[in-house]
Amino acid sequence: MSGVMTSAAEAAGGPTPVRPRMRAGTAYAWHRVLARGAVTRWLARAIERSPAATRGFTSAERVSKEHLFGCRMCGQCALPATGYACPMTCPKELRNGPCGGVGGDGRCEVHPEMRCVWVEAHERAEQAGRADDLARLQRPVDQRCRGESSWLNHWQGRDECMWTEPVRPDREGVQPRSLLGRELGLTPVGPR
Repeated sequence: MSGVMTSAAEAAGGPTPVRPRMRAGTAYAWHRVLARGAVTRWLARAIERSPAATRGFTSAERVSKEHLFGCRMCGQCALPATGYACPMTCPKELRNGPCGGVGGDGRCEVHPEMRCVWVEAHERAEQAGRADDLARLQRPVDQRCRGESSWLNHWQGRDECMWTEPVRPDREGVQPRSLLGRELGLTPVGPR
């Protein structure tokens, strides 16, 4: 035994909030370079033709993203919509903002020695001028994709419905403007 105390969440195998090691602006710049397009689609198809190449590419993605962002390889990367702070490092794996237990000082309820990953996400997105991205509603994780390369999934267009359009208030109140809101037939709420 190493003598290091672990929390109940860690002992149960749950994630621990991670402070990203790459600046958000740099991550957004890399995302633009690696954006989905004809070249990256061709590259993804070429990689996926070989199981060994797919395993190697996925392994390299796992090592680099785990080091930089604490990636948990969900296969449906939300980093571009969360200031490049991985929401899967939230002990509760919340994909749509902080829980009600985040402290006034931004500390995680489960790991009080750590900052809430969503506080990190908001600060990073604001600093990069991407705060509007946080208005997107993240869909639940498809557990069947765990361990897959989110880059290959992105380049092949398999993650297109991963999040909705930003939800914005309108003149009449707050109306869901997301795809999910329309799909569920949600009606406007708020002052009438």
